[in-house]
Amino acid sequence: MTQQGSSNVLPWIEHYQEGVPEQIALPPESVPQMIARAVEKFADRPALEFFGRRFSYREFGDAISRAAQALLELGVKPGQRVAMVLPNCPQAAIAFHAIQRIGAVVVQHNPLYTARELRTIFSDHEAVVAIVWTKCVEKIQQMPADIAPKAIISVDITKAMPLTTQFKLALPVKKARAARDNLTTSVHGTTTWESFMRGPRLSEDHPMPAPEDIAVIQYTSGTTGEPKGAMLSHRNLYANALQGRAIMPDVQDGKEVSYAILPVFHAFGMTLFLTYAFHSGMMVVLFPKFEVSLVFEALKKSPPTMICAAPPIYERIAIMAKREKVDLSTVRFAISGAMTLPNSVVELWESVTSGRLVEGYGMTESSPITFCNPLTEQRRVGTIGIPVPSTLVKVVDVEDSTKEVPVGEPGELMVHGPQVFHGYWNKPDETSAVLSADGWLRTGDVVTLDKDGFCTIVDRKKDIIITGGFNVSPTEVEHVLNLHDDVVESGIVGLPTKSGNDQIVAAVVMKEGAELQPAALRRYLKERLAVYKVPVKFVEVPALPKNVLGKLLRKDIVKLLGGDR
Repeated sequence: MTQQGSSNVLPWIEHYQEGVPEQIALPPESVPQMIARAVEKFADRPALEFFGRRFSYREFGDAISRAAQALLELGVKPGQRVAMVLPNCPQAAIAFHAIQRIGAVVVQHNPLYTARELRTIFSDHEAVVAIVWTKCVEKIQQMPADIAPKAIISVDITKAMPLTTQFKLALPVKKARAARDNLTTSVHGTTTWESFMRGPRLSEDHPMPAPEDIAVIQYTSGTTGEPKGAMLSHRNLYANALQGRAIMPDVQDGKEVSYAILPVFHAFGMTLFLTYAFHSGMMVVLFPKFEVSLVFEALKKSPPTMICAAPPIYERIAIMAKREKVDLSTVRFAISGAMTLPNSVVELWESVTSGRLVEGYGMTESSPITFCNPLTEQRRVGTIGIPVPSTLVKVVDVEDSTKEVPVGEPGELMVHGPQVFHGYWNKPDETSAVLSADGWLRTGDVVTLDKDGFCTIVDRKKDIIITGGFNVSPTEVEHVLNLHDDVVESGIVGLPTKSGNDQIVAAVVMKEGAELQPAALRRYLKERLAVYKVPVKFVEVPALPKNVLGKLLRKDIVKLLGGDR
């Protein structure tokens, strides 16, 4: 077997579900044209739901047009970056597509990021406008003048909720006040979203971006700890949406309900809920954060047919559904990503739903979907599945990417397809290190590929820790922790857990006379890093294992801490 697919028949094609094509037709249009078609085709169908309030595709399209015109009036030009710092909410979906409609570039950010983390990224992409959740506005306003956006649009996500919910949140009672404080805060010196949206629609003859224009710069952690912005074109995003649609031939356009539990600022959520779902005329039910109670409340009005999430989310929903005897039989499609999917979670989930739960794989640099298990009896639990249509793969020697390894032998996974990115923003050297001249992407994951094309991840060449579905650069955490007055140096590793999640642990060398105080170190880090990057455990060690060049030996640190990776 030739893993690159130089033979006429790729080995995994025979394992495709009936109706899945070997190739997709490359989209000749940009994402805004895809959205315009969906708005026209599904005009009266609900596009979004937020705490029970629905927005039709017609309303969605109208809002995109008004936001696009408002951006033009702020002076935003094609190719300029517009930042978004928003949780899942209707305003996020509208802003995402409005920015792209005028040929500008979307740059999404995790609202959990600290001011320091945001400042680093903003200094790289130089966004001219930022559309920001009210809870995060202060972080943007603190930025130095040379990197701060020229305009901030503040978004109170409660304004997209039903009027009855808004009324309850406004009640002068302790419970309502606590809920309101978690969702919004008062801000000054910004333009409110409501004011921003009061203007006219964009002219219909305003030029569309070209398919090869950059649509999104999606930041991802690197092994150096410095965030890198992956440049994804309209064709990348559109093609990946078509690939997602192709691997689920049983999806009924205009009839499915998808739960957006994963954040849309993450590549997985972005593609599933902001491009693929709308292409297929789905109703996307948005959750600003994952809480089982919010999911079960939404079930009463809009039972889902599709849920795409990470293993811990499936586990928590299924456990509660069994306990509370909640009906999840409407769910026919469930795709898991971001971390290893344990068989125990598969069995639990499938015991309470009517469909299969399968694992897929992707990375920000590939828009992100490249592999997925068939949603049939052909699926193989424990693998990430087979390449999606129009995707070629090969497994190469870890030290020499020009040499392919024999079938079944471990090596670095490389992928090629229309979803592969255009490189890192402002980082040509880092781009050339992972992207070949002929478009092959080095994933940094060590895998085995069997004779049928099913892939299993066996190790990570890169040091990234995956926790809660987010990538964490250990180098970044070490850099911050090592600046603490009591710390000589540290080594950050991820210890695997039974759930498939990584537990972040810090091995710390303390200065002479200093006492390890985990609570104090945790507080220190939370002031400087997003909370999910903060180690859950700190272990004092006399020294850290290193090679002759002084580089940390992370596998030895794992052994030192009692792990077995």
